[in-house]
Formats: sequence, C-alpha cells, structure tokens
Amino acid sequence: MQATPLCLRVHLHSYSMSDSNTTSFTNPSTFILLGIPGLEVAHVWISIPFCAMYAIAILGNFTILFIVKRESSLHGPMYYLLCMLSITDLVLSTATVPKMLSIFWFNSKEIDFSACLTQMYFLHCFSAMESGILVALALDRYVAICDPLRHSSILTNSVVAKIGLALVLRSGILALPYPFLVRRWPYCRTNIIPHSYCEHIAVVKLACTDTRLSSYYGLFILFSVIGLDVFFITISYIQILRAIFSLPTKDARLKTFSTCGSHLCAILVFYVPDFFSSITHRFGHNVPLHVLILMANVYLLVPPLLHPIIYGVRTKQIRERLLRLFSHKGT
Repeated sequence: MQATPLCLRVHLHSYSMSDSNTTSFTNPSTFILLGIPGLEVAHVWISIPFCAMYAIAILGNFTILFIVKRESSLHGPMYYLLCMLSITDLVLSTATVPKMLSIFWFNSKEIDFSACLTQMYFLHCFSAMESGILVALALDRYVAICDPLRHSSILTNSVVAKIGLALVLRSGILALPYPFLVRRWPYCRTNIIPHSYCEHIAVVKLACTDTRLSSYYGLFILFSVIGLDVFFITISYIQILRAIFSLPTKDARLKTFSTCGSHLCAILVFYVPDFFSSITHRFGHNVPLHVLILMANVYLLVPPLLHPIIYGVRTKQIRERLLRLFSHKGT
C-alpha cells in the first residue's frame, strides 16, 4: 500500500457505489469530496471544534509572526526558525480547513482536478518542510547547549536563511512528483473521494491502472525525508543529553534541559499523531473509515494549533513580549 510523506495515510475501506457514480473518463474535471463518510449528519457539529481550532491556529501563528517582527531583540536565528514554523503551519491548515468547512456547512463537495492536485502538493511540500524546520530547531538547541560560546557565530542569520532556502528547495522538489504521477494515471472507476481533502492515497485508489510507482516513491520519501529527519533529531538529542549529564549539579542539568522543553513538545505534537495514524493504518483493519479520516484531520489541525501555544507559553522572551503587548493595550 502507498505510503505518503509524514504518513498522511488513510486506509480506505471498500466504499459501495451505485452504477451512476461510476463513469468512464481518463481525467475527471472535478472530484467529489465526501467529507467524513458515515458521519454526514454530524458534519455541522464536527465543524464547530474544527473551526475553533483553525481560528486559534491562525490567531496564534500570526501573533508569533507579529511579535517577532515588532521586537528587534527577537531578530535572531531561533525566532526566525519559529517564524518559518508558523508560516508552514498557516499554509498547512489553510490548504485544507476552508474547503473542509465548506463541505460541512454548505455541502460544497466539488473540487477541481487541478485544485485537488495543488492541495495535495501543498500538503506534502509543507509537511516535509515542517519536519525539516524541527531538525533545524534541534540543531539550534544542540549548538546552544553543546557549544554555547560559539552559538551566535555558528548560527548566524545568513546561515538560518540558507537553511530555510535548502528546506524550501528540498520540500518543493521532492513533492513535485506526487501531483505529476497522479495526473498521468487514468481514472475510470469514479471521481468520488471518501475523504475531506485530497489525500494522496484516497486519490490514487481511484485510478484504474498499476500505481506501484506512486507507492514506491511514497516509500522513498518516507525513509529519505522523515526517516532522516527523525534520525538527525535523535542524534542531536543524544549529544544534548550527554552534555547535560556532564553538568556538575542537578539544578544546572534541569535548567539546561528545560531550554529544550518547547522543542520537545513541538516534536511530540508533530510526530506522535503521525505515528498513531501509521499504526492504525497498518494494524487497525477493523477501525471504521470515519475514525481514520478524523485522525487524518486531527493530524493536520493539532500542530498548527499547539505550536504557537507551546512556544508562547514556554519561551520566556515571547511570553514577556506578549504580556507587555497586552498590558500596554490595557492601559
């Protein structure tokens, strides 16, 4: 079965279709997104928490961007990386949630074929970019703890800009084959996607040809991008822990380790939902389709929601600027 970057995978159970839903076409002009099959009557109620999460994510990430732009003291490598993370979260959530809400609220299920491929590209591109940014933040923590005297000379603004450019190029280029492969497959079964967005597997399953090339490429991306990112993060934290445990006192160890708290929380928020989605996909054959699709939606909504909260609460400099901003408004 096809594996997509960041395991954005949903196991599609056989979905019964009437003959009127099956047509003969090579490339459909539109696809039909069903939303969450089996929970159509609850779409309006499901939209309430989804809309609230999206609104908080938009507000939180724009707040991070505003504070970093406004405060010159925050114009440093770590905060520029946080801005990249916020922009990535904004794109990831905005690429899917508005269309999802239009399905829930207005029953607007049609999506143009090109728009579907564009949505798919943005999902893969910015998911891989977010994973890369977490690696860059791990590098920032490694240098700050293991070589603090050279931190400002190693991670300069120009170095961070080059890292950002490399992540954009890596993600953008590696995500390109997904829409191109999907476009070249013939579709002769149906144009109905039992999902709330153009998830790669859900679209490929509609093709009436051998799609193993997509499957192999998905596995390649899974191991070469996500696998390497997780590997580098693990190596960074092994070195960080070695440096921390070499400190003389318990207080010093706890204080130093606490500087990694925000980044560790961000890693857990991003990779843990993906891990459970992967496990459920592989072993949860009896899990209802609507549960799997809900998990896929949560996977896209939770990181953009929690990242600004994590960094806003746990990062002292951002927290202080935020409190100062509100106190000025209050007076």
